[in-house]
Amino acid sequence: MAGNAGNQAVAYLGPGKVTVETIDYPELVLKDGPGVHPANVGRKCDHGVILKVVSTNICGSDQHMVRGRTTAPSGLVLGHEITGEVVEAGRDVEYIKVGDLCSVPFNIACGRCRMCKEGHTGVCLNVNPERPGSAYGYVDMGGWVGGQAEYVMVPYADWNLLRFPDKDQAMEKILDLTMLSDIFPTGYHGAVTAGVTTGSTVYVAGAGPVGLAAAYSSLLLGAAVVVVGDMVAERLEQARSFGCETVDLTEQGTLPERLEQILGEPEVDAAIDAVGFEARGHGANAAEAPATVLNSVMEVTRAAGRLGIPGLYVTGDPGAVDDAAKMGSLSIRIGLGWAKSHTFTTGQCPVMRYHRRLMGAILADRAHIADAVNATVIPLSEAPRGYAEFDSGVARKYVLDPHGLVAAR
Repeated sequence: MAGNAGNQAVAYLGPGKVTVETIDYPELVLKDGPGVHPANVGRKCDHGVILKVVSTNICGSDQHMVRGRTTAPSGLVLGHEITGEVVEAGRDVEYIKVGDLCSVPFNIACGRCRMCKEGHTGVCLNVNPERPGSAYGYVDMGGWVGGQAEYVMVPYADWNLLRFPDKDQAMEKILDLTMLSDIFPTGYHGAVTAGVTTGSTVYVAGAGPVGLAAAYSSLLLGAAVVVVGDMVAERLEQARSFGCETVDLTEQGTLPERLEQILGEPEVDAAIDAVGFEARGHGANAAEAPATVLNSVMEVTRAAGRLGIPGLYVTGDPGAVDDAAKMGSLSIRIGLGWAKSHTFTTGQCPVMRYHRRLMGAILADRAHIADAVNATVIPLSEAPRGYAEFDSGVARKYVLDPHGLVAAR
């Protein structure tokens, strides 16, 4: 146990404001605090562990909160992409041991409910009194304290944690392995649910970290051609760095026309929405249009094709362009999707469905996801700078290093 000397953590203070502050050292109980559901206050977690955080990443979905585009409360400790070493194990933990280095799925799941037993760990029924599904440091997800911190508590440890078999080997590949908590499985889930397979043509909307992970995953699954669309030149260059074709959506021409120039036809076998509800229309000065990506991918996906939607959509958006969108109601051309017999898959990625196999691919040197998303290590103290630069559109996936263990590897 590291003691009770405090715990540096990244907190959201309001739109555009992130700070690093000292919070309590975690205990095996969920205490009251910003965003904690009243029914979760005092919840004992003898089945949990305390982790010394080795690496924790800034996610695009964190950015939605920091921009003020959710109902996240001030003081919420951020961070759901966590990799760490166990420094304390609760009384009821049987198989995870002190000293184990583990990846933490961003989904908090009990392992006991119907959804968990059926493999739908993104919508666990027992960890969030508000609705199915939970995550660390995220709005309306039960109030579990985030992991952009020096130390964090992880409940249901035997179920949730993925232990790396060899700590030394894991530290050699820690920049790749840190992506197992969310971004790599999420991108892979987007590709799998879009039906990507050997020889597929794929369109990925968005070249942020999740879009890059989805594009990389599509190639890993055997896609023949992956086309990535975005409005930021640096991000498109990053997509090209590992073999993707790109479409600059600020330039002239419709998306079907641009795809035809690349593929010889105006449609693809599979499409992935890695943008979500803060989407903008095409063109250099396009206005926000939250349904535009969903409608675009329906337009360019062949009949009977599939759409993977790892991009985030919310039920409450105070900064939305109209009253309907503020409640998550978007003008989606569902008639087009119905007419083309499309299959849609939405929601949180069930990380456990994929993370063990993706770990195997990394450890066997078959997957280099950190290079694909341009992993960039910074100290925890520089998290506010990382958030600001990420928000500006840089083609980087920021990895926070609370104890200097990643930089020293």
